[in-house]
Amino acid sequence: MSKGWRILLKTIGALIALGLVVYLGMLGVLIWRVQHLPPAEDYGAIIVLGAQVKPDGTPNVQLQWRLDAALSAWEAHPCPVVVCGAQGIDEPRAEGLVMRDYLLERGVPEHRVLADIDSFNTRENLRNAAALLGKNAPEQVLVVTSDYHLPRALSLAEEEGFDACGLGSPTLGGFHRVKNYARETIAWLKLYAERLLGIEIGSGGIARRTGS
Repeated sequence: MSKGWRILLKTIGALIALGLVVYLGMLGVLIWRVQHLPPAEDYGAIIVLGAQVKPDGTPNVQLQWRLDAALSAWEAHPCPVVVCGAQGIDEPRAEGLVMRDYLLERGVPEHRVLADIDSFNTRENLRNAAALLGKNAPEQVLVVTSDYHLPRALSLAEEEGFDACGLGSPTLGGFHRVKNYARETIAWLKLYAERLLGIEIGSGGIARRTGS
């Protein structure tokens, strides 16, 4: 093997090793953040972020846990609730509609629930929730999502102009927990890349950021 090839292979190996170190470091930071989430404070609206809807049209277990957490928060402090999520290609209905029906069936008045059915990612969830709440949005909102997802959701909520606190619902254990944390770490890497490059990567493609 020529000297040039050896140098190239060593460089590639070093970059892979560096990438692995960065990834594991960010995974460790994420785990720490989840374990040190501040308690939910006073809030004037609740934003529930969507997750998978099963083929029978009911929430999967993690979405149900998010909704149950939101329901408990609403019972403790009745206020407007925004439920967010579009219809995925493998879902029979929009997540926002399924989430709305779940809360209505459990006693939340219809006029209290606002459904966003157009958002495909966390940033769009929060942006559409802000539009639904409108000019009368409260000073502080409560963001409800799975615990592993909450630190990034709160970071994005701040970007979208919210003064937000959070409530994390449980995460499935075993392989599901490993998968969720692994994917969330990649999502953090994507978010940092977007901020560094001044872009947003969403359902509509790549766009230049115009906000903060």
